[in-house]
Amino acid sequence: MTSENKRKHERIQSLNLSYICIDEDENIVKQGMGRTLNLSETGILLETHFPIELNHVLQLTISLEEDLLDIKGKPVHVRPRDQGKYEIGIQFVELDPSASQIIKKFVNQGGVSKTSSAAEDE
Repeated sequence: MTSENKRKHERIQSLNLSYICIDEDENIVKQGMGRTLNLSETGILLETHFPIELNHVLQLTISLEEDLLDIKGKPVHVRPRDQGKYEIGIQFVELDPSASQIIKKFVNQGGVSKTSSAAEDE
């Protein structure tokens, strides 16, 4: 049996991000920084230091090279990891067309370019 990728959208490794967790009454219940484990056109896999409830909404701020995106997402799964961390699968919701195009371009280019980190050192 082959180990081909059966996912609908390619996943790539990404960057750190900030997030605000909002409950069903639109109250901010948590905020913090997370590490992006991977990114696709329709969602993101995020590592945090505490779980996020499945009925909450996340307002994510993601930096993709020169673009800073504010994206709303809904947790679809939460899994405990080692050392008190959590892996949270987030599906994008209400994604505007310009953010969608930026993410698609970023994913199709394979993520962070090698030249972008060199330019940051200048």
